[in-house]
Amino acid sequence: MESLESELERAKELDTDELADAIKSIGFECTRCGACCKGYTDDGDKEPHTATVFPDEVRQLDGETPAEYEHRSDNVASGSRSDPPREWRDIARPMPYGLTEADDGEAEGETFEWALQTDACGDCTFYEEDESGTGACSVHENRPLICRTYPFSVALGGTTQPMGEAVDGEGMVRAHECEGLGRDISREHAEELAAALKTRAVRELEEAIGVRDNYAPVERAPGEVVVYDSEGAKRPDGTPR
Repeated sequence: MESLESELERAKELDTDELADAIKSIGFECTRCGACCKGYTDDGDKEPHTATVFPDEVRQLDGETPAEYEHRSDNVASGSRSDPPREWRDIARPMPYGLTEADDGEAEGETFEWALQTDACGDCTFYEEDESGTGACSVHENRPLICRTYPFSVALGGTTQPMGEAVDGEGMVRAHECEGLGRDISREHAEELAAALKTRAVRELEEAIGVRDNYAPVERAPGEVVVYDSEGAKRPDGTPR
């Protein structure tokens, strides 16, 4: 098995033109069906939507730069920002993989990723539908890389494979279940997706290395959830543990 560092170097050397060729060959057009934003069914049981989000993406999902995030309370008080900032829990939740159910029915344990927050139906909290049922993302301009690149991923160890196994592939590119696959895609759009796909692969591997290097186990109380990300151990509200 290759090291994360060697996979990271491979990710940095990915040729975006070749990735775009592969995406163009597979074909894709978003139909705004919302399937990638909703909870999904597995063997008849509804499961909550899970989309990986990086810590800095959580901070920027409210349309803020890192500098603005650091001073968000001052910005609200001064009137330069009229809407109240979202809490971490409004945007992200601990990735459920690795967690178990405690005696009180709540989750407990430790996990190593964040997922976008979900609503009571298990759909992404940022997913909206109009009266005709057409889906939309309320944070589209700031959506995480995994959302920008869906339904594609790259075949590199240490990178995320969204929503199950690939159903198609071309070169290093893998395509995951989506009704928009096989449709005509412009070269320009394919190149945009390819650039985002390479960026995502690099970021996922950098995050994985950061998680590994900053992992320092903490004593966990019964019924507690701890998330270990690239910045260290955190509580479910995003504060350091």
